Amino acid sequence: MSDFIATGDREILARHGLDSFESLWALRLDAVDEPNTGRGGWSSVFRLDLGEAAYYLKRQSNFLSRSVLRPFGEPTFAREFRNIRRYQALGVPALQAAFFGTRQVDGEHRAILVSRALDGWRELAATLEHWGGMITAQRSAIIDAVAGLARRLHGAGQVHGCFYPKHVFLRETQSGFEACLIDLEKTRPLLLGRRDRVKDLETLVRRADAWGEAEVRELLAGYLQRPRDSAEVNDWLARLASRRRDKESAR
Repeated sequence: MSDFIATGDREILARHGLDSFESLWALRLDAVDEPNTGRGGWSSVFRLDLGEAAYYLKRQSNFLSRSVLRPFGEPTFAREFRNIRRYQALGVPALQAAFFGTRQVDGEHRAILVSRALDGWRELAATLEHWGGMITAQRSAIIDAVAGLARRLHGAGQVHGCFYPKHVFLRETQSGFEACLIDLEKTRPLLLGRRDRVKDLETLVRRADAWGEAEVRELLAGYLQRPRDSAEVNDWLARLASRRRDKESAR
């Protein structure tokens, strides 16, 4: 069975005896939250600190997703791993995989995905909790980073599909902020043009409840590379509002 091990992480994992599926599966750790027990199996996340490097180790058993191409199902980590690699190839900033592998053990379908911990980064969701206490320049820099990330994602022909503030991570730099994405399981190709793009952005702004119309205009202006009071920004603002009304009326 061939497993993926990132070149930059191989030596670290090997030094700690964790460069195989079996060793990572047997490792005893405390889960960071309650296991997900849907889909007829389970899936758990663990923090893995190895001195000079930190990771998140995810293990699952019989936790499958099904599709037309895979009617009998595959571990959800398999899809997420493919998307991580796709983002990397397309140059879209996202979490980085260190290890991936699957096993069939006595009818049990196991999977492991290890990603590098985003230490030094912070969720946009957590940042929004302190939005009112930030200076204007800092707010603008964050919005600009998020707009640039969305523009890069859609420019690469991808839809995140779960574009929540908790899945956008930020890191401050000398010139502002940089942003990246996590939780790529629902990513798919952008097939429906503006409709797909509006869907991603509306998902984001609906949950970024600290943002008012001014912030959303600023986001759209950065995303579209147009002035805030332009016809294009006005049109997109109306489309986001329309989708939000549709979502709320469907509840």
